[in-house]
Amino acid sequence: MNRNKLILLGAIAVIVALFLGLGGHNLLTLDNLQAHQASVAQWIEQNLILAVAGYGVLYVLVTALSLPGATIMTLAGGAFFGNLYGLLAVSVASTIGASLAFLVARFLLRDTLRAKYRETIAKIDRGIEKDGAFYLATLRLVPVFPFFLINLAMGLTGMKLRTYAWVSWAAMLPGTLVYVNAGTQLGQIQSTSDIVSADLLLSFALLGLFPLIAKFVVGFLRRRKVYAGWQKPEHFDYNLLVIGGGSAGLVSAYIAAAVKAKVALIEKDKMGGDCLNTGCIPSKALIRSAKAADTLRHANRYGLESVPVKGSFKAVMERVQSVIKKVEPHDSPERYEQLGVECIGGEASFVSPWEVQVRLNDGGTRHLTARSIVVATGGKPALPPIPGLEDMQPLTSDNLWQLEQQPKRLLVLGGGPIGSELAHAFARLDSQVIQVERGDRLLAKEDTDVSALILKQFETDGIDVRLNHAATGFCVEEGEKVAYCDHNGKQVRIPFDEVLVAVGRAANTDNLGLDRIGLEALPNGTVPVEEDMSLRYPNVFACGDVAGPYQFTHAAAHQAWYAAVNGLFGQFKRFRVDYRVMPWVTFTSPEVARVGLSEAEAKEKGIAYEVTRYGLDDLDRAIAESEETGFIKVLTPPGKDRILGAVVVGAHAGEILAEFTLAMKHGLGLNKILGTIHPYPTWNESAKFAAGEWKKAHAPGAALRILEKFHNWRRGTDRYQPPSA
Repeated sequence: MNRNKLILLGAIAVIVALFLGLGGHNLLTLDNLQAHQASVAQWIEQNLILAVAGYGVLYVLVTALSLPGATIMTLAGGAFFGNLYGLLAVSVASTIGASLAFLVARFLLRDTLRAKYRETIAKIDRGIEKDGAFYLATLRLVPVFPFFLINLAMGLTGMKLRTYAWVSWAAMLPGTLVYVNAGTQLGQIQSTSDIVSADLLLSFALLGLFPLIAKFVVGFLRRRKVYAGWQKPEHFDYNLLVIGGGSAGLVSAYIAAAVKAKVALIEKDKMGGDCLNTGCIPSKALIRSAKAADTLRHANRYGLESVPVKGSFKAVMERVQSVIKKVEPHDSPERYEQLGVECIGGEASFVSPWEVQVRLNDGGTRHLTARSIVVATGGKPALPPIPGLEDMQPLTSDNLWQLEQQPKRLLVLGGGPIGSELAHAFARLDSQVIQVERGDRLLAKEDTDVSALILKQFETDGIDVRLNHAATGFCVEEGEKVAYCDHNGKQVRIPFDEVLVAVGRAANTDNLGLDRIGLEALPNGTVPVEEDMSLRYPNVFACGDVAGPYQFTHAAAHQAWYAAVNGLFGQFKRFRVDYRVMPWVTFTSPEVARVGLSEAEAKEKGIAYEVTRYGLDDLDRAIAESEETGFIKVLTPPGKDRILGAVVVGAHAGEILAEFTLAMKHGLGLNKILGTIHPYPTWNESAKFAAGEWKKAHAPGAALRILEKFHNWRRGTDRYQPPSA
């Protein structure tokens, strides 16, 4: 920070310290205002011009330095100067003060944040350039967060000062008038009877109703602005139109049909989306075959003779496809047609916020209209721009399932959930697996103890895990596929037969025509959604992988409820999506299941917590099944049993986690879990035993010592015994 910035920062600190040290914050209170009302009013009457000028200067300082008391200052303007002079003084002074705060934030912080968050700030600036004035006006009319934060936040953007000043002045004027008018009535309270006067009650009614009125007006103006230039159809073909037949789209369409809305679902490929065809179902089928192979290979754990695993990889993959076909009817067009959903095969693109053009799979086209549209186009594996990678014809979670020949040497790029699940499965099916992760551990979103346990298991099962390895290039050398990685500055050569890329996903938005309706996707393809899952337009929604931030089937279904309900009934009430209790499972062996905060997240957010652990090697059912690897870890506030987060690592972790998820959702603590009867011997007893560990750690020591003395007394053994010689 340069010298000028340090001088300004020091001056601000001194002024704020003086203000607080001299009790300025205590002066700017309603009680103090009324206590000195008479004497101040008399002085103002004799020195009106000086008083207005001094008041304006003080208001500018309070606003510019973000000091507490601006609301009382506004009421004081009405109390001492009346509506006309009060409104004039407050509107001018507040605008000047806000502009100064805007400039101070820009001078002190903008360059630093721009250097650190260049892309983010650039995107914000593009939005400000396009809709900044309107956005600022809505914040001023109905403050989503306090005005002083608006002053500071806007100073970090590229908005011009003159735009900021005049928009702030105009948008603050209605609210200023309401507060100044309320101040004029406060100044007229002389007795208790004045409290119920019509003028005073009207002023306070306006004060209370203004945010609601302003919110309605802002909503009306937003709709007018966002739909400007579009011609809304007089009639609609459908109540709800869903683009995409994956998990999110199917749930949205199902909900609409269930409430008897007319709904159509457009899908260009296979119904069921990634989850059915290339994700959850096939991967879990493959993992189950791999587990069976591991059981046979290590049958001696169960008192049986271990046998070499013989089988056809082609047969394993045929089983995977047969599992898909068994589940397929659940998501089939025939089933959804029976439910009342019109299923259309084709690719949709936007024409307007209410209209789409569908390129049908049979070569035709259709033009469809709907009151609300849900975008649920899902995602696809992301391919990093590594030289030579595309020439290797890489496997992904999309095309993996067409394999008929098992790779002898499989290179897996990525140490996240998808990469780890598939790496472990192929290793157990007897491929030589090398897993490359550019970070320093597997499953980076989990705590380090979880990552360490999974790494140990992977190494035990023969996976060659290469941490801190970043792939830099691929090529063919003497007929052999080779990858080169950077490992702490050294080049590492890794030969392989097939490469599986699992380094993240990107949303499917390429051919939706979002630009035609003024929507812009984020770098990973996802579209920015509001809390009600809507996009820029109140009748256009997105859910599932295309919306983010979670890319789970159950998250997609969760979002789809909000998208469908708000799309059908949003004109009456809108629901905000709730992510507070979002569980997920990584299906390695052992499984990793988590809900709520991890230790790392709690530390990052500054949330106080304590940890309760229970090892599954103590659970009778785990011992009986020779599945003792793993643990349960629960985070709670210090001294309380409320669950902040839970992680289960072990066999059946996903099922065990459900109990903690239910408890968190409904505000039940560990004491409730402990007090619930669990059948013996089951895996879910581990949840009760984890709760028991918390209880033991919080046993009331003093009370137990008293009880011990009580029981000794009942037995007649609590007698005085002289010390032995």
